[in-house]
Amino acid sequence: MKIIISGLLGHMGREVLNLAENGVRGAVAVGGVDPMYAGGESPVPCARSFEEAASDPALNPLFRSADCIVDFSRHDGAGPLLRYAVSCGIPAVIATTGHTEEEKTMIREASERIPVFFSANMSLGIALLVELAKQAAAALPEAEIEIVEKHHDRKLDAPSGTALMLAEAIREVRPAAYPVTGRSGHSKRTADEIGIHAIRMGNIVGEHEVIIGTPNQTVTLKHEAHSRALFAEGALAAAAFLIGKPAGLYDMKDLV
Repeated sequence: MKIIISGLLGHMGREVLNLAENGVRGAVAVGGVDPMYAGGESPVPCARSFEEAASDPALNPLFRSADCIVDFSRHDGAGPLLRYAVSCGIPAVIATTGHTEEEKTMIREASERIPVFFSANMSLGIALLVELAKQAAAALPEAEIEIVEKHHDRKLDAPSGTALMLAEAIREVRPAAYPVTGRSGHSKRTADEIGIHAIRMGNIVGEHEVIIGTPNQTVTLKHEAHSRALFAEGALAAAAFLIGKPAGLYDMKDLV
C-alpha cells in the first residue's frame, strides 16, 4: 500500500512515517507534503503543497502512483489536498480536526468522486467510546451529560473534534440536546445541555471523558491515549480499508 503523508514533518506525520518504515499494514510512504519543507533532505520525496507536487515533473508521477493520501496536516489544507486527490482518483484519509463548515462541504463533495475516510479521531477505542456513550444516553434519557477533554498545550482547536463528535453522536439518540462549550454566567443548567469542557496543559496526548448523571447515580466513560502512534495506526487501518472501495464518505463506524 503506497501512501502520501500530508503533514509529513509534523508530530503525527512522523508517527505515520515511522509505522510505514516498519511495514505496518504493508504501508510504504512514496511521498509527503508539508508547508514547512524548506528543500534539501527529506525522509521521502516532499513538496510544500499539492499544487507544487502536481507541477513537478519528478514528483507528480510518483504521487499519482499512490494508493491513498493520509492527512495529518491542518484543516485549511483540505481544499488543495482534495482537489489533487480527485484529479488523480486517489482515496484520502482526513485525520485532521478543526474544519470549517465550508471545508466539511468540500470533503462531502469530494466523497462523491473518490472514497474519503473522515474522522475526528482515528482510535478504535474512541469509536467504542462513542457507541457506549450513545447507549448510555439512550438508556438513561433523564440523565445530564457532560464531556471533558484534555490535550497538550500546543493543540490549536478547542473543544476537540472528538468531543464534538461525541456530542453529535449523543444527539442521534437525543435530538433535543445541544452542546454548551465553556459554560459561564449565572443561570441554571438546562436538561438538554451537553456541557463540553476543554483542558490544555503539558504533554497530554488525549483524554476524553463522558459523564452521565442522574440524582442517584453517575456513569463515567473514559478513554486515554497513551501514544500518538495510536492515531497513526488507526489512519493506516483506514487507508487499507479505503483501497478498492467505491466513492463515498466513510468513518470509524464503517471500519469497526
